[in-house]
Amino acid sequence: MEEVIEHTTSVGDMLIESFKKMKEEKAACRRLLEKSGLLLHESELGYPPLPTTCGTDGSYAIDRLLTVDLAVAASVAVEGLVPPSERRYWEQPRHQVFVASEVHHPDTATVLRAVMLGGELLLAVKAPHDLVMFDGTLTLPTIYFNQALNKAPEVRELKCAREFTSKAADYLKAYAEMLEARRSDKTFAGIPKYSTRKEYGNRLSWAAEYDDRGMFTYLLRAGELTKPIPLEQPQQPWHLNVRSLQQSSPGIAGTVDTIIQGLQQLHVFYYKPHEYVPALRIETARSIAVNKHRLAVLVQGIKHQCATAAMLEPYPLYLADRTVKALSRSIPAFKQVATQRVAEKYAGSIDEVFFSLHGYRSESGG
Repeated sequence: MEEVIEHTTSVGDMLIESFKKMKEEKAACRRLLEKSGLLLHESELGYPPLPTTCGTDGSYAIDRLLTVDLAVAASVAVEGLVPPSERRYWEQPRHQVFVASEVHHPDTATVLRAVMLGGELLLAVKAPHDLVMFDGTLTLPTIYFNQALNKAPEVRELKCAREFTSKAADYLKAYAEMLEARRSDKTFAGIPKYSTRKEYGNRLSWAAEYDDRGMFTYLLRAGELTKPIPLEQPQQPWHLNVRSLQQSSPGIAGTVDTIIQGLQQLHVFYYKPHEYVPALRIETARSIAVNKHRLAVLVQGIKHQCATAAMLEPYPLYLADRTVKALSRSIPAFKQVATQRVAEKYAGSIDEVFFSLHGYRSESGG
C-alpha cells in the first residue's frame, strides 16, 4: 500500500508539471487559433427556434454461469428538455431489449455489442425529433458491425448471432440514414465522451501530448465553437463485409456504398456551450456541417440541453446513460428470477439448479 501511494504521489507531481506547461502555452495557442480562421462564435450562425431533442445510448452484459451464459443487451432513447410550445407524438416503446441464455462462446460479446448498437440506431432514426444525439463517435457502428458480420455466420448456435443476422439489413439502413442526413428537418450528431483524435492539433501543430478535446476545454470561451472540418480518415479504407447478407437482402450493397460515402464525408467540430461544461466533440454529416442554418439548429439544441453544471454533457445523453447503464447492476436480479423459475419447474435435484446457475464473472460494456 505504501508503494502504491508513493507512485500515486509521483503521478500527481507529473500532472502538476503538465498543467503548468499547458497554462504557459495557453495564450500562444489561443492566438494561433484566432489567426487560423477556425474559431467561430455561435452568434455568427444565428438563433433559430429551439429544436426538440433526444439522445440514444446502449449497454450490454454477460453473466458467465457454470453451464450457460446469461446475455442481455438494451438500447434506449430519452427525450430532451422540450420547448414550452412543442407537442408531438412519439410512439412506444422507446427502448429495445434482448435477453437470452447462450452456450459458452468467446465471441458472444462481439455479436451482442452489435445488437445493442443496432437497437440504438433504429431508435434514433424513428425518433420524431429535430435533433438526435448519439452517445459515441459516428464511426463506431462500422467497427462493431464489421466484427459481428464476420463472426455471426460462424456462430449460428448463438441466439444473439441469429438476432443480429435477421436485423442486420435494418441496422445498416438506419446507419446510412444517420450518416447521409438528407432530411432538413432532422439533424444527427455523435457526441463521444472520450476521444484521442487530433484533427485540429495536427493542423495547428500542437504538442503531441495535447488532444483536441482537452485543449479546447481550456481555449474556448462560452459560446465559441471551431469551424467544422473533415474527420480524420483511417489508413485502411472503410469496409463492411456483407457477403452473408447479399442473398437475403439484395440491395444491401447500395446501403454499404452510402455508408462508406457518409463516413468519408463526416465532419467534426468542438463547441463550449457554457463555462461550466467542457468542450464537446461533435461529429455530424457534411450536409449539416456546411449548412449554416442546420449547424445553428445543432448548436442551439445542444446549448439548451446543457442546462446545469451537475451534468457535463447534454441532458438526454446523460439521462440515457444513467438509465441504460443500470443494466449490468440488474443482472443478479435477472439471474435470481431465472433461477427461481427453473427451481419451480425442474423435476431433478435442486442442487443441480444452483450449481449450474452459479456465476463466476460478469462482463459488461456500452
